[in-house]
Amino acid sequence: MARDARGGRAAGHRPRVQVAALVVAGVFLLIGVLGFIPGVTTDYGELRFGGHHSEAQLLGLFQVSILHNAVHLIFGLAGLVLARSVAGARVFLAAGGAIYLVLWLYGLGIEAIDPEAGANILPINDNDNWLHLALGFVMLALGLLLSNTAGTGGRLDNPADRH
Repeated sequence: MARDARGGRAAGHRPRVQVAALVVAGVFLLIGVLGFIPGVTTDYGELRFGGHHSEAQLLGLFQVSILHNAVHLIFGLAGLVLARSVAGARVFLAAGGAIYLVLWLYGLGIEAIDPEAGANILPINDNDNWLHLALGFVMLALGLLLSNTAGTGGRLDNPADRH
């Protein structure tokens, strides 16, 4: 059986947590790109850099801005980089899930206090809030549950300084 360049696991076989991180990162990249495409993003002419005044909506459901789309792109790129290792994939999914749960709370707070307030730097609507809640739980679950058996009986990853 062929081995990877470091003599580790069989080449071509990634742990499920890494595959999940790659898929999630790819979805974030796709969403970030789609947010800049007129037609996929309704009211594209109303797309603003940031804040609650951007009236553009991805798929006609999720309020977006240039900053919002850029955050999705950066998050996706970070996920691709982190998914190169089991530990990085875990961090991306679990910490990313936690970040999205905090973002959900932020959205609820903005809605409860004043949606027109200056604190609403990322345009967020009710659909965004529910999506952030679902993303938070799914990413957290993937990061914590898919990696339970990865590395059992040894190290999760080879340290970066080992080749």
